[in-house]
Amino acid sequence: MTNSCLQLSGFFISCIGWLGIVIATATNEWVFTCKYGLNTCKKLDELGCKGPWAECVLSTGTYHCVTLTQLLDLPAYVQTTRALMIIGSILGLPVVAMLLVSMPCISFGNEPQASKNKRTILGGVLMLIVALCGSVSTVWFPIGAHQELNLMSFGFSLYTGWVGTIFSLLGGCILTCCSTESSSRPYQDNNRFYYSKQGGGNPPAAPSVNHAKSAHV
Repeated sequence: MTNSCLQLSGFFISCIGWLGIVIATATNEWVFTCKYGLNTCKKLDELGCKGPWAECVLSTGTYHCVTLTQLLDLPAYVQTTRALMIIGSILGLPVVAMLLVSMPCISFGNEPQASKNKRTILGGVLMLIVALCGSVSTVWFPIGAHQELNLMSFGFSLYTGWVGTIFSLLGGCILTCCSTESSSRPYQDNNRFYYSKQGGGNPPAAPSVNHAKSAHV
């Protein structure tokens, strides 16, 4: 029962983490920048935000974005963030599907629980890879933006990426470690079968004792 609850908890936590990674990948409010100094930007009411895909300017009533299409001219941190976030988002989809069919409440024929546990462990390891992609991206991007631009604050997308990374890491750890409980059951079943055989061999000894007593008399 405990093993099943841990698997379900790890699955839902991993799904939330993967959705956070996808949302962070699809949006551009990673960091807010200010080109003219903080005081000047406050007076002009004009801030800039940057993500892996576009640079935007936020002012009163306007929101203008310029797509970053020059791949060869982009900094290394932007290209790396794009690649890792895409890998994490795409990899998370088959991982979630594989974990879904590995849940204790879903069965296909007479599939043994051992094969489900192996798929659960594999899904947990792959979810840890998703978390690794998210952690490298969400840490390197603000550092690179701070070195290139005048970083002012973090945005909604970056916070979402951090939350998704933490949930993916937690869910992957739970799924990887929760399938060790059922490994002791075959040993217990084997011992129980062995003792039953040993106990089943004792009753036939009684007639021989009785026969010996009757022969002695």
